[in-house]
Amino acid sequence: MNTSSDTPQLPPESGAPRAGAHNMHSRTQASPREGPYRPRAARPSGLPHPAHRGPAPRTGRPARRSFGASHQARPPRRAARTKVEHHQSSEVRGRPQSAPVPLPAEDTVRIIPLSGVEEIGRNMTAIEFGGDIFIVDCGFAFSEVETPGIDYILPNTGYLETRKDKIRGLLITHGHLDHIGGIPYIIDRIGNPMIYTRKLTGMMIKKRQEEFSQTVPVQIREVEEDEVLKLGKATIRFFGVTHTVPDSMGIIIETPWGDAVFTGDIKLNHLDGEPSDEEKREFGIFKNRKVLALLMDSTNVWQPGFSIPESTVYKTLENIIKNGKGRLVVAMFASHLERLIRVVHFAEEYGKKIVIDGRSMRTNIEIAREIGIIKYKDDTVVAVENMMQYPQDKLIILATGAQGDEFASLARIGNKTHKYIRLQPTDTVVLSSSVIPGNERAVQKLKDNLSRQGAHIITYHASDVHASGHGNREEAVWIHRQIKPKFFIPIHGYHYMLRVHADVAEELGVPEQNIVIPDNGSIIEIQNGGEKIVKLPMKAPSELRVVEGNTVSEISDVLMRDRKALGQEGFCVVVATIDRRTGRLHKSPDIISRGFVYLRDNKDLMDQTRLIIRKSVEGSMRNPRAADLDAAREDLAESVSKFLLSRTMKRPIVIPVIVSI
Repeated sequence: MNTSSDTPQLPPESGAPRAGAHNMHSRTQASPREGPYRPRAARPSGLPHPAHRGPAPRTGRPARRSFGASHQARPPRRAARTKVEHHQSSEVRGRPQSAPVPLPAEDTVRIIPLSGVEEIGRNMTAIEFGGDIFIVDCGFAFSEVETPGIDYILPNTGYLETRKDKIRGLLITHGHLDHIGGIPYIIDRIGNPMIYTRKLTGMMIKKRQEEFSQTVPVQIREVEEDEVLKLGKATIRFFGVTHTVPDSMGIIIETPWGDAVFTGDIKLNHLDGEPSDEEKREFGIFKNRKVLALLMDSTNVWQPGFSIPESTVYKTLENIIKNGKGRLVVAMFASHLERLIRVVHFAEEYGKKIVIDGRSMRTNIEIAREIGIIKYKDDTVVAVENMMQYPQDKLIILATGAQGDEFASLARIGNKTHKYIRLQPTDTVVLSSSVIPGNERAVQKLKDNLSRQGAHIITYHASDVHASGHGNREEAVWIHRQIKPKFFIPIHGYHYMLRVHADVAEELGVPEQNIVIPDNGSIIEIQNGGEKIVKLPMKAPSELRVVEGNTVSEISDVLMRDRKALGQEGFCVVVATIDRRTGRLHKSPDIISRGFVYLRDNKDLMDQTRLIIRKSVEGSMRNPRAADLDAAREDLAESVSKFLLSRTMKRPIVIPVIVSI
C-alpha cells in the first residue's frame, strides 16, 4: 500500500479504526455531506423505528438486559461527577413537527405511557386531569443491537417539557434502574419536580445523583405506604407490593371519577397458590374503592400458574449455605436486594463470612444497612483482599455477573483474571438468576469457564435458586379480582405480553371496549366523566432519546445506520491525488481498509480497485478547469462500491478522498 506523506495515516490494520476518515474530509476537498458517502446501491433498506420491534433474540453488543446487569461489551463509562449535556442533531431539527396535542377536556383523564410498553425497561407514564400532571416512574433501558455505541435509552419527555408548569410530582414505585435510571438525565428537562417515593428508593436515587453535577439538586420527599398526599387538586395514596427490592409500592391517584391505580412491578407472596395474609391485607384497601382504571405490570402474565415464591428461593439458599462443604460463590443481580439481605442473614446464622465483590452490590447493601433494612456485625463482611485469612468453608462470595457480563466479577473469576479469587474443585457457584434472552451464549461461556476450574455449578434449571420478580397469570387474575377496575391499560412489557394481559382482563369481565393496549407515546383518554376510554389518533413525541457518555440527544437514523454498516461491512477509504493542471493521477491511489478485507491477503483485489479508481477519477477530470469535484467524488464512490460488491458480495462504506496538487 502506498504511504506517501500526502496520504492520511491510520494505525496498523489489526488495530481499531479511528475517526480519521472524517478528519480527512476536513483537511481535503471531500464531500460536504453530513456523513460518509454511501451509494444508493449500498444503502440498507429503511429500518423500522426501534420502538416498534418485538422481543426477537438479539446478538451483538450489548443485548438489552435486566437491570442491575453490567455492560456486555465494554466497561461502563465512569467519571467522578458527570455533567449531562443535551444535544440535538441537525437531522432531528430538520424533522417535520407533529401537530400540537390539544388540552384534555375538563371531564377527561388523559393517560400517556411515554415508554415501557413496547419493551422491557424505561418505564414512564404521565396522567393528566384538572390542569395537573403526575408522572409515574422515570427509568431507562440499556443499549441493544439496533443502537450500537449507545449507553442508555431514555423515555421521550417532549410532551412534558412543554407542560412543566402543570407537573405536580414524580412518583417512583421502586428502586430498580428501569424505574429510576433516567432521573439524572431527565429531571432538569421537566422542571425538576418533587420526587415522592419510599425511603430506600429515595436513598438509591440520591446515591446515583452523586455521580452527576446537576445545577439544581433533586428534591425528594419520602412517603410511607399508608400515607395520603394532596398534590394539586388530586389526592395520592400508596400501598405495598411484593417485588425483589424492599419498599416497592403501588400508587393510587384519585380523580373526580374514580381511582387510577398503578401497581408498579409486582408479584404475590403465596404458598401453593394461596396469597399470604399480608397480601390480602394490602389489597383489602380496594374492597370499598371505585377504581376507574388499572395500569398493571404485564411482564410474566403470559406464563401460566403462579411464579415461584421468593420464600422457596430463601429455603434453597439456606440449605446450600448450611450444608456447603467448601467455599460458596453466589452470583445475582445487585438489584435483588431482598435476596442479598437473606444471604447475609444466613451467613451470620451459620458462622460464615461474606465477601462482596461488585461495586453496585456493595453500594446497595451499604444503603440498606444505613437505613436499617439489613443488620449485621462489622466483622461479618470481609474485604476480598483479606479473604485468605479465613477457612475456605467459612466464606461466601457475593458476586455480580450472572449474565456473563465480561467486565463483572464472576466473568473475571471464570477467565482467571480476578486479582484475588481463583476457583478450587471444592468450590460451589450458585447462579441465582435466570438467563435474559440474548445472553444465552455469554452465560454458557461463563459456565464453561467456571466448569474448567472444577467448580460445582448450581443453576435455576436444577434447583430453586431464582424466582422472577414479576407475577404469572394466576397472580394477575387474583390481583384483578381484588381491584375490579372499570377500564384496563396493560403496561410494562412487549406488545405480546400486553395483549395476553388484555385477554386475561377480558376473561375476568372487563368489556373489550374498556381495554386499551398502548404503544409508546399513545394518548389515552377516559372521557365524559369516566364513561368511555379512547386512544387518540395523535401521539406524544416518542422518538428514541439516548445517552452517549454524558450527552443526551434524540437518536439519529443516519448515525445508527452508518454504525451498523461499519460493524457488518467495514469501511474503505480511497485516496486519489491528482494534478490540478492535467486532471491525471499524480501517483498510484491509496486504499485504506478496516473491517472489510485484509489488504496484504487481497493484493490482486486492491490492484484492480486502483485501476477502477484511476479510470473513474481521470474520466471525471478530463477538463480540470470545469470539473465538479463533488460529482467526481460521487462517481468515484459509486464505481468502487459497485466493483467491490461484484467481487466480494460485501458493501463497505466507501469514503472517497480527492486531493489536488
